[in-house]
Amino acid sequence: MILARVFSNIYKKENDGIILIDAKGQKYICGKPRNDNPITIKLLKDNLNWKLILDPEIEFPEAYMRNEIIIENASLKEFLMSLVKNLGRREVTSASYISKRMFQIWRYLSNFNLPGNSRRNVEHHYDIGGEKGEKLYDIFLDKSHRLYSCAYWKDDTKSLEEAQKNKIDHIAKKLDIKKGQKILEVGCGWGGMAFEIAKQKDCEVKGISLSKNQIKYCNNKAKDLGLSNQVSFELADYREIKGKYDRIYSVGMFEHVGKKFYKIFFESMNNLLKDDGIFLLHTIGVVDKPTPPNKFINRYIFPGGACPSFSQIIKPIEKTGLIVADTETLIRHYDKTLENWLERFLAKKKEVKDLFDERFVKMWEFYLASCSAAFRYRDLAVFQLQIVKNFQSAHRTRDYIYS
Repeated sequence: MILARVFSNIYKKENDGIILIDAKGQKYICGKPRNDNPITIKLLKDNLNWKLILDPEIEFPEAYMRNEIIIENASLKEFLMSLVKNLGRREVTSASYISKRMFQIWRYLSNFNLPGNSRRNVEHHYDIGGEKGEKLYDIFLDKSHRLYSCAYWKDDTKSLEEAQKNKIDHIAKKLDIKKGQKILEVGCGWGGMAFEIAKQKDCEVKGISLSKNQIKYCNNKAKDLGLSNQVSFELADYREIKGKYDRIYSVGMFEHVGKKFYKIFFESMNNLLKDDGIFLLHTIGVVDKPTPPNKFINRYIFPGGACPSFSQIIKPIEKTGLIVADTETLIRHYDKTLENWLERFLAKKKEVKDLFDERFVKMWEFYLASCSAAFRYRDLAVFQLQIVKNFQSAHRTRDYIYS
């Protein structure tokens, strides 16, 4: 069986492997499975023998969502962690590599994140199910700030809530905000960072998003917190915003911009930023050369989304005249964040099933688990770039961040 040989080629580490059972009940030992309760993958459809070879990136999660793949003696997350740890940054098969390259070309030709498309892409994920979507995010995000982006885990961090507060503090220090300054948040989510920065720094914050659910939530929360005089929110595309701001930050939004629009994005930030201002960009990125978006994520989770390589970020910045004053790569932060989200999600999966259905539960379980594995063992990291217009706005050292 070719698929069994593919798995055997992946599992090269000591005491790591699986038992593969095809639809006819034939058993194959791949790698060196543990003696007690080995991870066992059961395929319930004959066609998976070749589908998983040709295009595993989409065929495996779709089969899992259809209950055509059964995992025994391990959770989905445990299996994916084991698989990706052994696979590393290699491709599964030559056929899957060719399929990904063809998808990369097709995506480049077909994907245009113009304002209308961007709104629909955002609504697909953040406004999912209307009011049901708000309940979904309440289930797994941190209770303090409701942040849907990578947290910052120090050695002594105990909880997701604490890690997300660390992230806000880390970004606020890099922005070096002064009392009374005007701040713009591009992609405000549910407003947690805007509220915290406004309170901490006694400044004026404006947040923008393309999600109706998020803007409605943010405006209501601002009233509840008594911050409506300091914090405002607008349903708007970054290309529609006017004015000048002392500080701008964007956390977890750049992944939705689209590669054709990177230069336009940075030109917009350049126009909005005051001459002595600071802009901080926080985005998921790939540590390898430019790669196509993950097919599963692109089809089911984030349509129109793409994680840039570092080179794809830097080139359009250079063309705008902006200056990268500082860069930081956050490694081994998002895998832990995603694990916390997954744990909370699965603890309430009955509630999620009641809101949506079992297929949705499996889809999001795969999304959170596979992304966690990719951040831990494959090619994903988070880039934080501090960007300025001139040398005078940059700090000579990083002491101001850590003092």
